[in-house]
Amino acid sequence: MERLDKLLASQGMESRREVKKWLADGRVTVNGVPEKHPERKVSPEDVITVDGRTLTVSPHLTLMLHKPAGFVSAARDARDRTVLELVPPEYRRKELFPAGRLDKDTTGLMILTDDGALAHDILAPKKHVPKRYRVTIDLKMEERMAAGFAEGIELSDGKTKPAALLITGEHTGIVTLREGRYHQIKRMFGCFGAKVTALCRLSMGALELDPALGPGECRPLTEEELLLLKTRE
Repeated sequence: MERLDKLLASQGMESRREVKKWLADGRVTVNGVPEKHPERKVSPEDVITVDGRTLTVSPHLTLMLHKPAGFVSAARDARDRTVLELVPPEYRRKELFPAGRLDKDTTGLMILTDDGALAHDILAPKKHVPKRYRVTIDLKMEERMAAGFAEGIELSDGKTKPAALLITGEHTGIVTLREGRYHQIKRMFGCFGAKVTALCRLSMGALELDPALGPGECRPLTEEELLLLKTRE
C-alpha cells in the first residue's frame, strides 16, 4: 500500500505539490470514485485514472538527476555525501542506485534507478551507449587533441576507443565517449599536458540533460525519455 500522491508523483506525472492540486480539483479517481485525499492508501489492484485516463503503474522508478559537484556516485559512503541524498522523499526507494558514475567534482546528467536490467542495458561495454560531455581545460584546445581523440589514445590500461572532440572555444570543447574508464577524459587530456578544470555530462544515448533541472534537482523519466536513453547513435 502506498499514499496516492506519492504514487502519482513517482510515475513522473508531476511534482507532489501539483498532484495535490489535481486531487483537490477532482481530476483523479480511484476505482471510479473521485478522490481528493492525498493520503489515501492505494494498492496495485486499485484502478486509478487522471483526467479520465487509466494510470499504468510502472514497477520501476528511473530518475534524471542534475548532479552538482561535491557528491559521490554511490548509494552510501562513510566520508562523503552521496547523490541519493539529493533525492526528495516522494522518490526515495530502498533499491534506488546510481546507474554509472561521475567523479565527485563532475556535474551533469546522472541516472538513478531501481531497474537492474535497465542499468545493465546502458552500462554494459558491448552496448556502446554514447555519452557527451562539456569540458574545460587549462590549456588552449588544439586540433592535435581532436585528432588524438579520434584515433584513440594509449593509456595505462590500454588504448581508448575512438572518441570525438569538438572544439567550441579557446579552452572548451564537447567530448563524446563510447566507453567509461576511470577518469577517462581527464587522463586523455593529461596525455597532452592539459588539466581538466570543469566537466559536465550533457547526454547519455539520445537523452539530454533537462535544462529546467537545476543542480541537485531530479525528476522521473517519461516513457519517451526511457526510449531515448536506450537509443544508440
